[in-house]
Amino acid sequence: MKIRKNDTVQVMAGKDRGKSGKVRFAYPKKNRLIVEGINFIKKHSRARGQVRQAGIIDLEAQIDASNAMLLCGKCNRPTRVGFTFLDDGKKVRICRKCKEVID
Repeated sequence: MKIRKNDTVQVMAGKDRGKSGKVRFAYPKKNRLIVEGINFIKKHSRARGQVRQAGIIDLEAQIDASNAMLLCGKCNRPTRVGFTFLDDGKKVRICRKCKEVID
């Protein structure tokens, strides 16, 4: 998966299409992301003594990584991610539009 934690992404499909946010969690094996402020669901919770309040809680749910595109820091547009090797042999991610190093 080419998107990592703390990347800024824009949602390309679904009910939150066009919104952008920071990736809080990335699950590469499942190909899923949790993005701040995106894909809220309502969960009914029961009180657990003094620990948790009972009621309806808004939570951020996972989205599929294929529905999000990385926002380039330089050109500030959603872009596909490519890989290249630097002179010292380190593999880094690059923006496919402006060829800027992302990492």
